[in-house]
This record gives sequence, C-alpha cells and structure tokens, in this order.
Amino acid sequence: MEHAHPLDRPFPWRTLALAASVLALGAGSVVALVDRPAATGAEPSSSRHGPALPPLRPRSRISVLVLNGNGISGVAGTKATSILALGYRHAIPSDAPQLDYARSVVLFRTGWQREAERLARDSGIGAVATLDGRVAPAYAHVPLILILGAN
Repeated sequence: MEHAHPLDRPFPWRTLALAASVLALGAGSVVALVDRPAATGAEPSSSRHGPALPPLRPRSRISVLVLNGNGISGVAGTKATSILALGYRHAIPSDAPQLDYARSVVLFRTGWQREAERLARDSGIGAVATLDGRVAPAYAHVPLILILGAN
C-alpha cells in the first residue's frame, strides 16, 4: 500500500494567487485594448449625434386642430375622435379655409416638429410641414394642425 509523503516545504498558495491575479489583469488589459474605439480625434460617443433632444411632450398635453380640407362631410370629426382615442388632450374639428387639398398634412409651430412627426405616424399621414399662413389667426395658439386632404 502506498502512502502520501508529506511535503518538505509549505504549499506556495500565495505565489499561485499572485500568478492568477497577474494573468487575470493581463487578460483584462488585452480586452480593454481590443474594445477601445479608434483614436480619430472625434468627440466622445455621448455627443456623437449632437446634443441630447428633450423628451417628447406627452400626447395628453397636446391639442390638435383637425381641419377638413377635402369637403367630405364629417371627416374632421371622425379623425378628431380617433386622435382623442390615442390620448391627445384636445382634437378640435373644423373646416379648412379651402376644401381642395389633394394631400393630408400635419402643420406645426416652431419647436413642435417631433410631436408633429409622431402625430403624422399616429394618423397615417406622410407629410409634415411648418405652420404658415394657411390657418386663421384664431387658431394660432394650437401647436399642431392636421389638414385632411383628398388622399
């Protein structure tokens, strides 16, 4: 029967722990060097796409003027109802100054473009433009105006 012989010197656990630490540190350094972005003189990644945009205003705080620009009776009221169902604060149906719009469009006041784009997506409308003189001054306070055209 064989017996294990006692070691003449103590087990070098400290040396083994130090060697494992050095290996782990070396492996971490290699990963850090490989994953590092190339030094191109560009700005840090957080500002790569310009300044951070403010969050969109919630639908529940946005009023929309829905104008019938195609002459079909009741179309502005129907669209206003569907906009309210999406959570918008107010959707006011009315008639556009002219009833011969070929395409539907969402108009926005300065500073409301992102909300106008969201309303266009919500409503299935492909055109978004800045607000100009197409709307009566009485509605100048409304930030988003949806004009329903023939399409």
